[in-house]
Amino acid sequence: MDPLGDMLETARSGYIGWIIVFLVLTTFEMLNPRGAQPLRSRINGLAFWTIAIPLSAVALTVLASLWQALGIKPLLTLPLFGWLAWAAPLAGLAGGVLAAVVNDFFFYWFHRAQHRWLWRYHAVHHSIRELSAVNSYHHASEALISLLLYTLPVSLIVSDVGPALPYISLGLWFHIVWIHSPTRANLGPLRAVFADNRYHRIHHSLEERHFDRNFGAFTTLWDRLFGTAYFPAPGEWPDVGLARIDEPQGVREWLDFPARYAAAERAAARADREIEGALETA
Repeated sequence: MDPLGDMLETARSGYIGWIIVFLVLTTFEMLNPRGAQPLRSRINGLAFWTIAIPLSAVALTVLASLWQALGIKPLLTLPLFGWLAWAAPLAGLAGGVLAAVVNDFFFYWFHRAQHRWLWRYHAVHHSIRELSAVNSYHHASEALISLLLYTLPVSLIVSDVGPALPYISLGLWFHIVWIHSPTRANLGPLRAVFADNRYHRIHHSLEERHFDRNFGAFTTLWDRLFGTAYFPAPGEWPDVGLARIDEPQGVREWLDFPARYAAAERAAARADREIEGALETA
């Protein structure tokens, strides 16, 4: 096994995959827009992704190398639906959807943990005021955090969906990026089961009534089950971002965002205490 070669191949595949996804979805956003999307915001997003993709490649290579060295095997294999062997494409699709739903269970709780204990790092994703396919980046630390809290447990579960796997993976890749797209196209009544861009927009909302809602990325089922679902009303498309700090405008601001966010929170807390003190002495 060549860890460096594997890492480079993972990064190369990642770049190719993201380029395809970004090109297709950006074209779709331009043809079917909902609101303005300045070019600068997309350029910023591309710059951050250019750095983040190799970091993810390193994390995945480390995990794969460790699992191979330790001889760790998956603890659970999702059923192949052998009774559907006569309809292999249907079996692959059913297995893929099941795998995506199970995967989203782990993502749901990972996402909630980010909001509860790792917010200053995850907040960079929520600071974006001009969400789009390209402009949906995370902080550089996301590669390590997601490796430990999300990728590691998910790696212990596999789903054998046969030749349909590449197509299912690509479809899920498009989906998790598309839910950030400012387009008029949405899933309509299918939103009862599958997350779409209107559903996920609520998660990024500036409005307090939307806070800590809609954690699922693929399905709405886990939000429904655990009481965090909020289904948007017709035409509901809230402004997004953070009230106390703007999105990063360059690589340096992107990297030091957690520290700047913590400083902004401390300053806001001091201001609140001063106001409370002034009211008490008035």
